[in-house]
Amino acid sequence: MTDKTGWWRSAAIYQVYIRSFADGNGDGVGDLAGVRARLDHLADLGIDAIWFTPWYPSPMDDGGYDVADFRDIEPLFGTLAEAEELIAEAHARGIRVIIDIVPNHCSDEHRWFQAALEAGPGSPERQRFWFRPGRGPDGSEPPNNWKSRFGGSAWTRVPDGEWYLHLYSSRQPDFNWDNPEIRTEFEDVLRFWFDRGVDGFRIDVADGLVKDPHLPDVDDGDETPFSDQEGLHEIYRSWRKIADSYGGERVLVGEMWLPDMARAARYLRRDELHSAFNFDFLVCPWDGERFRDVISRTLKAHDEVGAPAAWVLSNHDVTRHVTRYGREGDTGFSFANRLHSAPVDLAVGTRRARAAALLTLALPGGLYVYQGEELGLWEVLDIPDELRQDPVFARTHGTDPGRDGCRVPIPWSGSAPPFGFGSGDAWLPQPDSWKDYTAEAEAADPASMLSLYRNGLRLRRELPSGPLEWLPLGEGVLAFRRGFTFALNLSPEPVPLPEGEILLASGPVGGELPTDTAVWLKS
Repeated sequence: MTDKTGWWRSAAIYQVYIRSFADGNGDGVGDLAGVRARLDHLADLGIDAIWFTPWYPSPMDDGGYDVADFRDIEPLFGTLAEAEELIAEAHARGIRVIIDIVPNHCSDEHRWFQAALEAGPGSPERQRFWFRPGRGPDGSEPPNNWKSRFGGSAWTRVPDGEWYLHLYSSRQPDFNWDNPEIRTEFEDVLRFWFDRGVDGFRIDVADGLVKDPHLPDVDDGDETPFSDQEGLHEIYRSWRKIADSYGGERVLVGEMWLPDMARAARYLRRDELHSAFNFDFLVCPWDGERFRDVISRTLKAHDEVGAPAAWVLSNHDVTRHVTRYGREGDTGFSFANRLHSAPVDLAVGTRRARAAALLTLALPGGLYVYQGEELGLWEVLDIPDELRQDPVFARTHGTDPGRDGCRVPIPWSGSAPPFGFGSGDAWLPQPDSWKDYTAEAEAADPASMLSLYRNGLRLRRELPSGPLEWLPLGEGVLAFRRGFTFALNLSPEPVPLPEGEILLASGPVGGELPTDTAVWLKS
């Protein structure tokens, strides 16, 4: 197939955060056996591919994003043989497999970092990372003023006096991509997993691999020296050649939190990445004009490089959108303030989340569904401090509650925790109220969120599609036509229902379209 007809251009991709998906061996932690046992749920849902968060050996300081070995499976999750069996079983159901790759950093337990610590200053082993002498008369100050995205300094000092760079946890040293060894290593890692049948990679911190070698100080909020550097394009052109050398349309998906959508789209030129997450859409508050603006800008920027958009509402790093949309006041998202203390009306959030699901399913391009999103799960805000595991919570001394609340194990069946997640207590506590939100309960309810997603994903494949044409249906109404008509009422009052046969609605619809309700109509 050509780039104009690739499966990934319109794929519905389901994100599996392995620790919290399903526990197959009863130790309270999700694993590959649990995923394999639940593959039919995903096939019935109607998704095209699964994206797995890191499954590599890891001390789990950052939930697996601190990788100790890029060519094996974390024993907590299973074995390499099990991973190969899972890939084959997914393929047998028509589901492709995308895995995370974490090229910006590794675990401090990675053999290369341990060798760097042992070898000492000036050694070739240290050239694989960003080791530098400190500032000040005795070198006791960090080499520059960069801050970790997890809080605190981005530098940690080792016993011989040098400092190493880590944009995240101090247990996640950043690789130095100016070193050819790093480039060769990751090209070999891509081939290792492509040879085992994976269909693509989601690239963690895709904008951050290359740093300004001068390591200049920055003003608050300035990430220019370690984000969106020109040298990245050479790396991804090399990776694209590797992906294209394999059959079956293997794909590369970038995670890039960039403020300029046009610059982000540059990574999606035909010889670089296939796709990237649309975070402008994810962080957008519940506002019709804001949605229309971000959708229009997204489509324009992607059209200019011939790439598909990729819509996403939630993931393992952000507050679940049922909670965000149910807040009083700010319904957007920012890492600077997760607003976990803001009042939330879950009924409002759920109603809006249902409408948002139909919006993402109706838009041109691909979309991502974060596990539990199809059940209508919300952010768990009351996890006891002593049970929190996210390093963000620890490094900010509790100022930022971190990401544990969106990572609580999902409920499958039963009326009490662990809700069929496994045979033992789950690694994070589940709310008792999730008894009505299990996959088992929702599968039997035609009005459930799960049924809405199943119907939407099915209709999405069946309906004719075309370019998006905005429709003027009044203030506060987001509406467009693209082979069928979509309308979402974000105004405070019901509005006249557009003409056409109702194909799917996010909530009850009579002669009018209620507030916070979306509908698909046959044009």
